Amino acid sequence: MEVDAVVNGVVDAGHRPSVDRIRALVAGDRPVLVRCASAPADDSGAAAAEVIALISVYAWLGVRFFATDRPRDARQALDMVASIQGTRPPAVARRGLA
Repeated sequence: MEVDAVVNGVVDAGHRPSVDRIRALVAGDRPVLVRCASAPADDSGAAAAEVIALISVYAWLGVRFFATDRPRDARQALDMVASIQGTRPPAVARRGLA
């Protein structure tokens, strides 16, 4: 999905909205879209980490659609959030690491 894409039937919360705005939109009956993209000139690791952290927080709050320039990283973050919430099994289960 392009970062500027429009999805029918979805509330577009815009680019990096506040947590209060997300909570209000998620409480409604329509799915929510958040746009999380790093600045075009900023390709640093810190910028990527910031985008993935934002996606993780928004997913935890209930956002279901994301438009980002880092789709693979976003998918891993969304899988991690789903595993922590208990809605999907962990990618790898390890025991006895000590």
